[in-house]
Amino acid sequence: MARAAAVTSPTPRPAPDRSEAVLSRLQLLVTRKLDGLLQGDYAGLLPGPGSEAGESREYRPGDDVRRMDWPVTARTTTPHVRRTVADRELETWLALDLSASLDFGTGQWLKREVVVAAAAAITHLTVRGGNRIGAVIGTGGGASAPARRWRGGPPPAGPGVLTRLPARSGRKEAQGLLRAVAGTAIQPGRGDLGALVDMLNRPPRRRGVAVVVSDFLAPTEQWARPMRKLRVRHDVLAIEVVDPRELELPDVGVLPVVDPESGELHEVQTADPRLRQRYAEAAAAQRATIAAALRGAGAAHLRLRTDRDWLLDMVRFVAAQRHARTRGTTR
Repeated sequence: MARAAAVTSPTPRPAPDRSEAVLSRLQLLVTRKLDGLLQGDYAGLLPGPGSEAGESREYRPGDDVRRMDWPVTARTTTPHVRRTVADRELETWLALDLSASLDFGTGQWLKREVVVAAAAAITHLTVRGGNRIGAVIGTGGGASAPARRWRGGPPPAGPGVLTRLPARSGRKEAQGLLRAVAGTAIQPGRGDLGALVDMLNRPPRRRGVAVVVSDFLAPTEQWARPMRKLRVRHDVLAIEVVDPRELELPDVGVLPVVDPESGELHEVQTADPRLRQRYAEAAAAQRATIAAALRGAGAAHLRLRTDRDWLLDMVRFVAAQRHARTRGTTR
């Protein structure tokens, strides 16, 4: 299914001072929602049970028997299991797709705004405890830009630019990363999501968390293999950003639409119920193919919509992931 967006005037970019205000408000919103809900020693988005020994507690049905604390069990004659503490230092990498198809939205947000918001939430979850976070940003084609310092402002933007922001720790550095992401201008032209994901595979890095944020509208054969390769060394989270008009068309008569990546313009007669049905069926098949490819790559899959509370969806997802990964080992 071709990606299409309603023809609108270009979205004005916020002034630098307004961007700072928006980021500050976004950080406050994320903090209020997430603090108190996701407390723990591990600040990552996809926490595991860990490997370092912690306190012991009495065994409960369903606990992993591999965590049995035999010295304490022998001393107390009551079965005990050993809690585990995850590694304190985590390295998280973001792959942020800011290609032209993300500069679209008919809900409360533009898709690119949801990308920036998701990056802010993940950064908040990661940066605590001295963890490091870095990012690669794609704005089109396939040309690469060398790594650079991003503390002072946004990376250079241009058609076909892939930019790497080195991983660093600390809230100040994390805020600099978010400013760089928010200040990246979307460029026309088709992006290469596979090349963007592959930037996380080269050079090989220590095991950590890799988060890919995109609408995944590029052909699955372009990015599925790099995603599978990424999963070999890292926990992978795929955040799919969706607009409701990409799932179904409204009945609004003749609708001019344009492909933001190719510039092709079409007029669609949305009053035809059969056309709307075919569109919805094709969109559902496309999303099912994306979900199957992500599942085949072993990535956790979170879908955020521009017409819903993206932060609430993320909170529910993180809580479910934490519960699923700690069930049977910590309670």
